[in-house]
Amino acid sequence: MYKAILLDIDGTLTNDDKIITEKTKQALLSAQQNGVRLALASGRPDMGLYKWGRELEMDKHHGLFICYNGAKVMDCQTGEELYAHSLSKDEARDVLQHLKHFAVTPIIARGEYMHTTDIFGCILNLNGEPFNIVQYESRGNNYILCEHKDLAEWVDFPVEKILTAGDPEYMRAHFEEMQAPFVERLSCMFTADFYFEYTAKDVNKATAIESACSKLGITRDEMIAFGDAENDLPMLEYAGLGVAMANAVEAVKAAADEITLDNNSDGIAASLQKHGIVSRPTPQAEPLSSDIPYLHLS
Repeated sequence: MYKAILLDIDGTLTNDDKIITEKTKQALLSAQQNGVRLALASGRPDMGLYKWGRELEMDKHHGLFICYNGAKVMDCQTGEELYAHSLSKDEARDVLQHLKHFAVTPIIARGEYMHTTDIFGCILNLNGEPFNIVQYESRGNNYILCEHKDLAEWVDFPVEKILTAGDPEYMRAHFEEMQAPFVERLSCMFTADFYFEYTAKDVNKATAIESACSKLGITRDEMIAFGDAENDLPMLEYAGLGVAMANAVEAVKAAADEITLDNNSDGIAASLQKHGIVSRPTPQAEPLSSDIPYLHLS
């Protein structure tokens, strides 16, 4: 019997319009009513998860937020921190100093604020169109923006992660140089074509899930996980059942135990119904045509 459902957000839980479809939402609400715990596992900070948590009523069922790609886990109902593994102050400074050599925008989330070096000059070229990545990131995660001339000089505390944003072609051409000094020291990865991030060594969604869920008495065989991107691989491989969305990258599909429908076609709901975690909806009877005679019972 499954006791936990692990969910990536973008491209998995939400459709291409960044919306949780009604069918998927109802399936997840039903799962919680049946005693199954939900966990949102994302590269987003905790501030960026509350919107989805409230919509799914996770704040009423002790749902889990696995934030910063696994650097932090918290109970979204109580705010209790169940796991944390941050970059040290010196590690963060080293990364930020190194990034000065590249045409990327570094971003750090702290409290209610998102800190960066240039709020207005961080325009990327995405699909031939100008795109302000800082505006996108701050609005999507409900942050107040704060600008610093030198982030490396400003940072004097541990950091959950350092996010960098840049044009996709530039990032692909330079990410090896960007990670070279830290390959043995930190975890470095793409989380989107235009995002490359740094977290503490061995931080990933699976490590965080294992640490937090062991405290809750949930074993890996009692977990079902859904994802679509490369940073979801550790989670899908760790869970008892790893499910790739039909829109997932090929590496995720190859590693998953099975593939469900895509994120626009309620793939999560279909899989939960297939495995008996939630019931299939009862088909509604066709309404009677007005020209069919019927009995009226008084």
